[in-house]
Amino acid sequence: MKILLVHPAPKENSLFSNLIKKFWPLHPMTLPQLAAVTPSNHNITCIDETFQQIDFSEDYDLVGITCNTPLAPRAYEIADGFRDNGSVVVLGGVHPSAMPHEAKEHADSVVIGEGEISWPKIVNDLERKGKIKPFYKSELIDGEMIPPPAWEKFGNFNLTARIQATRGCPYNCEFCSLHIVEGRKLRMKPVENVIKEIISCKKKWITFVDNSLTLNPSYTKEIFRKMKGLGKKFACFGNINVLAKDKELLKLAKEAGCVAWEIGFESVSQKSLNEAGKGMNKVERYKKAIETIKEYGMAVIGSFIFGFDSDTPDIFDVTLEAIYELELDSVTCNILTPYPGTKLFERLEKENRILTRDWSKYDLGHVVFKPKNMSEKELFYGTKKVIKSIYNPLNQLRMNIKSFKLGLSPFIATAVRNYCNIDFYRRSYFSRRSY
Repeated sequence: MKILLVHPAPKENSLFSNLIKKFWPLHPMTLPQLAAVTPSNHNITCIDETFQQIDFSEDYDLVGITCNTPLAPRAYEIADGFRDNGSVVVLGGVHPSAMPHEAKEHADSVVIGEGEISWPKIVNDLERKGKIKPFYKSELIDGEMIPPPAWEKFGNFNLTARIQATRGCPYNCEFCSLHIVEGRKLRMKPVENVIKEIISCKKKWITFVDNSLTLNPSYTKEIFRKMKGLGKKFACFGNINVLAKDKELLKLAKEAGCVAWEIGFESVSQKSLNEAGKGMNKVERYKKAIETIKEYGMAVIGSFIFGFDSDTPDIFDVTLEAIYELELDSVTCNILTPYPGTKLFERLEKENRILTRDWSKYDLGHVVFKPKNMSEKELFYGTKKVIKSIYNPLNQLRMNIKSFKLGLSPFIATAVRNYCNIDFYRRSYFSRRSY
């Protein structure tokens, strides 16, 4: 059979400049993972719409499309287009898993959960029976059974590579949608498999896309030990509490080539963290943890969310003051977004606080719910104020100088990240006056 796998891009694909496309590892993991489990007797094509155009005139027997919530409208357009041409269409990913009956209106079948087990069944059902089931609910694949992604099915677009060592997260953050597909049980690939992927990727710079590579510190340390001497440079996501106290892990990370840690601080208000189910983050530990990481010559990239129920209009100034005091090397700020399938969405819907179901606006930059202690306008412009302050030229220069003191590689990583953030915010955020 002739099979197409697609990851849609935003309608305004100009949001991603050529530099972002090169340096940000935008390729989703889903497509190369599904390509890896597709029986080899089929002709398979993978298209990431961020980089490639879709040719709807091509005849495909089977089309698989994966999407998150803000990309769902575009995914539905693509699905409808191929169904009109007679292709069998399957939708999967976070949003279809959370809203399977909505997705089914645009597809012949919907995969709920991870795809590695369900996708081969779909291919075989269509080939042998000529039809597929309306829904495939997938069990979680064991860590040792996760195949290496078939990156060879993609063009060589990025200067960086993506590696995923673990899946799942045991934490219960109200706003997080990770569990919808990956579940709450931590699953780990065998260390030797991770190292093989790292060696085979041929890229010097890599990004670990794990939600937190530090959930099992012993496992993480073993990966770092095996990476020593491979000549790689990388960034990864980590848990602030682990990084604050595990100096052995930091030492091994540095020796393995780590140049930056991305940390979801989320808020400088302990009350907001507690209500969001992320009370394990302790605000009073932030400063010491960042200082400890930097002692080992690694940069810190912090992310923050605005709009928690405890947030009042003064949260923006309080956060700005804290960001400068913490001396972060790069900062990402987002508006709280209640993704379907999360506890947050369920609660806000019950409270009649969801403002829109235009999923394209669930992009972390629009206000899609009624805040509790401020207006929608205050939330949007308050977030915008923080971003403009962080990314004004003088503050950026200060950030870059501090990063340079950590070393050339941390400087390069954070400087590129900061430029990409500026470019993205300028194109997608500051061009809008509506919230």
